[in-house]
This record gives sequence, C-alpha cells and structure tokens, in this order.
Amino acid sequence: MRGYDFAPLYRATVGFDQIADLMDRVMTNEVSQPTYPPYNIEKTADDAYRISIAVAGFSDDDLSVEVKDGALNVSARKVDENEERTYLHRGIATRAFQRRFPLADHVRVIGASHENGMLHIDLQREIPEALKPRRIEIAKADAVETDKDVVDAQSVN
Repeated sequence: MRGYDFAPLYRATVGFDQIADLMDRVMTNEVSQPTYPPYNIEKTADDAYRISIAVAGFSDDDLSVEVKDGALNVSARKVDENEERTYLHRGIATRAFQRRFPLADHVRVIGASHENGMLHIDLQREIPEALKPRRIEIAKADAVETDKDVVDAQSVN
C-alpha cells in the first residue's frame, strides 16, 4: 500500500485535525486490523448510519454493546454450555471478539437489534443548535444625509 503525506491537509484546514488524524491512522500499516467478525457500515439517511456485524452463533446474552470514551465497543463471549459435542467440521466461528469503532463528535447510538445472525447498531448524528449554520443578515448602512449647499447662480450672457 502506498503511504500518503497529510501535512498539506493540516496546513490548509482549520478544525479538521480529527479527520486528518483518522485518515492517517487508517492508512498506516503498522498494526494489522482484525478481520473477525466481518461488518458493514452504511449510511441510511443524511445524519443516520448503521453498523451491521455478522455474529452467527451468538445469542443476545453473549453480545455486549456499550459506548465509552467516545467509542462504540462491541464484544462477544460465547459460553459453551454443551461441551460434550463432537464436531466433524466446525466452520462457524464462535470465538470471543471485541470491536472498537471511534465515534465522531455529536454521534449518538440510538439502538441495537439482533436478527438472523446480524447485529445492527443504529447511529444518529445530532448537531447542537449552537453549531448549526445560521444566516447572518447584513444590515444596510443608513443613508447619510448631507446638507448640500445650493448656490443660486444666474447665467451670464
């Protein structure tokens, strides 16, 4: 993978340091990213998102979803109740996992559901009124009335 230098982005933007830091973290190859369990992140509306994680073999009691320190933490631990089973082939991975998704500012988790082996976590971005763009009216300058001296002149001819 090719390395990118984000230094010009830092100089050209004001207040977008988190975006550049996030891109920098994603582009670095220093730490291998876990691939289990697979997940999707989709945009469901202008300010709504959904994270879908494939959690086949886990029940609702095995899964944990929590928000802490600006990050969404999803973890699972399978309690194997029936250890006397003998598998000829075990292709459904039910090993413990922990996934961490950093949340952007003003993003709130609004719910989670588990159906058909998929864990769906719905997110909503709520921008406070103080941070929403607002239109500033430009006041018209008052017409400055000046007393013009009017000179009566007679035409000479």
